[in-house]
Amino acid sequence: MLDTSPEIPRPRLFTRAFVLLSVFYFTVFLAGYQLFPIVPLHLRSLGADLAESGRFMSAFTLGSAVGSLFTGPLGDRLGQRRVLRGASLLMVAFFAAYAFIDRPEHRWLFYVLAPIHGLVWSGLRTATVAKAGAMLSPEIRAEGMSFFGMSSPLGIAVGPLLGLLLWPILGFRWMLIVLGAIYIALHVLIKSLPKEPAEHRRRDALFQWPERAVLWPALLLFGIGVSFGPVPPYSAQEAKFLHLAMPSAFLTSLALGIVGLRLVLGLTGLGKRPIRMLAPMLGVTVAGMAMLALLPGGTGRHILAGLVYGAGYGMVHTLMFMYMIDRAQPDRRGVAVGVLYFSYDLGQAAGALLLGWAMERLGGHWGLEVGYRAGWGLAALAVVGCLLVAPKILRTRPQVPLAN
Repeated sequence: MLDTSPEIPRPRLFTRAFVLLSVFYFTVFLAGYQLFPIVPLHLRSLGADLAESGRFMSAFTLGSAVGSLFTGPLGDRLGQRRVLRGASLLMVAFFAAYAFIDRPEHRWLFYVLAPIHGLVWSGLRTATVAKAGAMLSPEIRAEGMSFFGMSSPLGIAVGPLLGLLLWPILGFRWMLIVLGAIYIALHVLIKSLPKEPAEHRRRDALFQWPERAVLWPALLLFGIGVSFGPVPPYSAQEAKFLHLAMPSAFLTSLALGIVGLRLVLGLTGLGKRPIRMLAPMLGVTVAGMAMLALLPGGTGRHILAGLVYGAGYGMVHTLMFMYMIDRAQPDRRGVAVGVLYFSYDLGQAAGALLLGWAMERLGGHWGLEVGYRAGWGLAALAVVGCLLVAPKILRTRPQVPLAN
């Protein structure tokens, strides 16, 4: 007998709210990645050495890591939209404060403000990703998260390029004032998003301990964070040391690699079990960082390594967040996302601090070019460690919701 039941229409992906949230997330990273490469350069101009110039990112990501444990549950409790509006307004205050730190004896203020700034940044990221996951029904979530996941790397691609171009023209102070104005616009923009249903908010304690299901994904993202940690503060510095024509080459190429692979997979689909791609994508990530450490040359090496590393690194991120959003209850998505960001940011802080220290120490003995390459080699080893964790995740049954 023929099945005459009406076909259920596939949910629409590119709704107005989804596009608006993607634009918001792109702009958050566009502004952030204009700031991240120029603050270390500004600190160097104020007398900081190579290792010290990376401490801003270490302090920032440490604050973001700890903050993610609280801003994730805060979004589940108050609503992601409310957290986004409050965090975007607070970001204006940080840019205004940084703009007027221009004396060598005051550069310690960057390290004091950075962790608080990172905490607020964590609210922007956890709330945006959790809200995106909530907007997408399960049958289009893999496709939707692939397209949404292009927002941040596009910001990473354009941000450093724009920041390093405008910094010599506008100067540090005016650049920060412009970035603050961008966040005022974001604060207004996010008001157009729909509010979360009351039944999707929690009413219990603000802080919640993570579930055991998050352990292995969190550990894997810690290792990925270690590998990425030295990239924002040191890739442009290596390029400037080598007198490369395009200091943002690695960051821009990294972002293009992320976007390129996500676009292909978003159009072709990731299959019924996307997590199966985890180990191959980790292998691509290792290869990209190994290229940066071992290949000869300058600009070409940065571009090729950035494209390969970005393709793998970005897809690993997408797979881990998609995996946890699928497993989380609707009122626990913020918690799950927050724990993953905590681990990733903690790893990024450790990578910026420890691998930056290794670059400085080894560079002092064998020259800075060797120091930089040794740091990238250590970053590749951090991803090799992630390959040992991947089988633990692949053995877990998918689509099992977290317990209340």
